[in-house]
Amino acid sequence: MASEAKAKAEPLVPRLKKAYDERIAAQLLTDLNLKNAYQAPRLEKIVLNMGLGEAIQNSKVLDSAVNELAAISGQKPVVTRSKKAIANFKLRENMPIGAMVTLRGTRMYEFLDRLLSAALPRVRDFKGVSDKGFDGRGNYSLGITEQIIFPEIDIDKIDKVKGLTISIVTTARTDSEGKALLAGLGMPFRI
Repeated sequence: MASEAKAKAEPLVPRLKKAYDERIAAQLLTDLNLKNAYQAPRLEKIVLNMGLGEAIQNSKVLDSAVNELAAISGQKPVVTRSKKAIANFKLRENMPIGAMVTLRGTRMYEFLDRLLSAALPRVRDFKGVSDKGFDGRGNYSLGITEQIIFPEIDIDKIDKVKGLTISIVTTARTDSEGKALLAGLGMPFRI
């Protein structure tokens, strides 16, 4: 009975978070020649963004994108709106043109684990991700052309294949530190 109560009180720690705390952080300290454990780079947040230019003509596209992002992330997305009017694109100010969601904490680690272990291996002819997606400050962005690589998406209910951008924000100061962190977490970089 006591062990049952203890199991309920103890929150589940995501697999990647546990691996980071137990071995990846220590490995980064030695690999990067850092003196303090707080200097080790770590994940801050993951932002999923779906830009939908065709939402100008068809608002149902935006609704399906919001539902798909919610299924992928486990969190309700925010509808993004245009900042200014562009006449050539028939775009008016404050029109809904996309959806985004920001993941932190447990959901962030669970999403990254699903991305690395389930979604990316489902990409046809996958040879690894490019290491050119770094921004100079240790953050990494990855473009995915088909949302159907995620196992949460039901392929039969998809009306149109849409892409999304995944931005992984870290506390790393340089691209090499960010790459070491992501490689330690299991990001399959192209050789």
